[in-house]
Amino acid sequence: MSKYHPGPDPPGQERPYPAPTKTGRIPFEYGPTGLKGETYYLLWGSLSTGKTPLICMHGGPGMGHNYLLPTALLATDFDIPVILYDQVGCGESTHFPEKKGDHDFWTPQLFMAEQENLRKALGIETFDLLGQSWGGMLAGQYAIEMQPKGLRKLIIADSPTDMEVWVRVANGLRQQLPKEVANTLQQCEDEGRTDSEEYTQAVDYFYRRHFCRVHPYPPEAQQILDNVAKDPTVYETMNGPSEFHVVGSLKTWSITDQLHLITEKTAPGGMLVMNGHFDEAQDETTEAFFTKPSCKVKWIRYALSSHTPMLEETEKYLKDLGTFLSQ
Repeated sequence: MSKYHPGPDPPGQERPYPAPTKTGRIPFEYGPTGLKGETYYLLWGSLSTGKTPLICMHGGPGMGHNYLLPTALLATDFDIPVILYDQVGCGESTHFPEKKGDHDFWTPQLFMAEQENLRKALGIETFDLLGQSWGGMLAGQYAIEMQPKGLRKLIIADSPTDMEVWVRVANGLRQQLPKEVANTLQQCEDEGRTDSEEYTQAVDYFYRRHFCRVHPYPPEAQQILDNVAKDPTVYETMNGPSEFHVVGSLKTWSITDQLHLITEKTAPGGMLVMNGHFDEAQDETTEAFFTKPSCKVKWIRYALSSHTPMLEETEKYLKDLGTFLSQ
């Protein structure tokens, strides 16, 4: 049991993940903003075997692929090709720090276009898509707006359908923190001191309850937090200074009323919804992904996990995900 949370600790990762079969950079241009850059990607397995590949969209925005690395074990366990990538603005992809605060530059449409560019550059016609946290928000909007030809199965992990609901739920979780931690968060936000060390420490307390319950953090979790600390351009522009203080361009984002447009034609293989019992993405934030689409949907919750079950209950997560993709 951790000092940060009640109950048993999750098992975490129980084995290492394999090295990628291939890494590379794909040129990406986005006409509406004039963006010219590169998308860094990693591939496990082969795209020429006839097996449907899984493309993974990471969270943040602006955190990077690192914490999704255990997903690469699907290539070992189920012979499923896996593709991870860093969205532009973070990780090993092109950064644009001069665009911090530019809401017209950083949009979901930009990142949907990047995903399409990646898929086409790799010659992928049929694919499964996993989006985690912000990546799940993006994957849901992508499925609704793009109705992408070739999408087979859609996995939404730890993602809200409405950011105003997300913030309301987060405020409820904050009220359950020790009084001194909750008071520090509120005082720093009220006084505009969200860049202070005391705010950072109070946020970390929340994260250790509701972001990742493995302590110390796995390297992959620490790496994405470091990514944001080094370049907060995308995260602070679209989200804000923390997971629960959402003051960026996504603060009124919602796809709840459009989820019925995810039909059997959109995702003929169905949807899988995943979250953790201690997740920032509590059931209330994610349930519309289960109830509103008209395709087949399955929901799995991880009893010992928070926002990163791929790092907290890795083996169970992989088994569930691999089984769903193989059916």
